[in-house]
Amino acid sequence: MTDGSPHYVLARTLHAVVLVAAVVGLSMELVRALTSDDVGTRLVRLFSYFTIQSNILAAVAAGMLLWRPDRRGRVFAVLRLDALLCIAVTGIVYHAVLSGLQDLTAAGALSNLLLHTVVPVGTVVAWLLVGPRPRLSPAVVGWSLVYPLGWIAYTFLRGAIVDWYPYPFLDVSEIGLRSALVRTGVVAVIFLVLAFAARALERLLPPAPRPVRGTVTA
Repeated sequence: MTDGSPHYVLARTLHAVVLVAAVVGLSMELVRALTSDDVGTRLVRLFSYFTIQSNILAAVAAGMLLWRPDRRGRVFAVLRLDALLCIAVTGIVYHAVLSGLQDLTAAGALSNLLLHTVVPVGTVVAWLLVGPRPRLSPAVVGWSLVYPLGWIAYTFLRGAIVDWYPYPFLDVSEIGLRSALVRTGVVAVIFLVLAFAARALERLLPPAPRPVRGTVTA
């Protein structure tokens, strides 16, 4: 298997699409924050959104795989699984719960399409078609839970201090702590189901081709 093989060409193409879509969408949102009246607050809020963080994860993973499609290693496996699961949850929750709640400008609609649809679909399709896999050990699945749990803790702690929550279904001030925790629990269950589904599905899918020994990869 060489860098010019059909598998590597397809892999790099898919990862490039995800990377470009994420970078463009994130850049558009960053420009909006930087040109707002209260730049500091807008920036902190922007990077507090799960959507933004999951797109950053997806962009980093896609960029690393664009450079080296057969990349391996436990740390990268955790990053890749987090990117896959978090961006999938982003797409699912947005289209199931949040879509249509805001009136968007043309630019906002484009960044919204990229961050909530193109990147989630592209990331999942890339994982299904080109991997790399297998790599999802129980330890990898376990470590992948650290980031979303950390985000939940940060969101509720910061929300209690500044009275701002990134999503309506987490807004303790509006719906109460119990309802917010229940709805967060539903999202957490979705994440867990996707994690174990990914591990099970990976065992059914054929392993992605690896370069022969001695082949130099980018």
